Amino acid sequence: MDGNARPVVGVGAVVRRDGRILLVKRARPPHAGLWAIPGGRVRWGETLQAAAERESLEETGVRIRAGDPVHAFDLVERDGKGRVTRHYVVIDLAAEYLGGEPRAGSDAADAGWFSDAELAALPLNPDTAALIRRLRSHAD
Repeated sequence: MDGNARPVVGVGAVVRRDGRILLVKRARPPHAGLWAIPGGRVRWGETLQAAAERESLEETGVRIRAGDPVHAFDLVERDGKGRVTRHYVVIDLAAEYLGGEPRAGSDAADAGWFSDAELAALPLNPDTAALIRRLRSHAD
């Protein structure tokens, strides 16, 4: 890969309402078909909070107010020869629900609110599963 290649910055919104978490089913790679928190790429000149608010609205129709980071991770994918094909640095932010009901939009195949019990039956993105475990451990 070119020496000028840089990771893509992504953002996610951790939105809770009435004991449920807002998730989207990814329609496209990476992690197509898996459930994850809403999010996507940060645009040039956009703050993390503005990106999380925009992505939540585009993917789910839910309006939020994004706050502070609660989780961060790298997503590095490689081809069969070990070359990096994708590199994302993702920062998940806590977010406050403002309004709207979930509906699939943008690059989401589905969207909805899920209780802890319902999460057990969903095929979750591994990073979303790790985030949820981490949030549960801090709530105890």
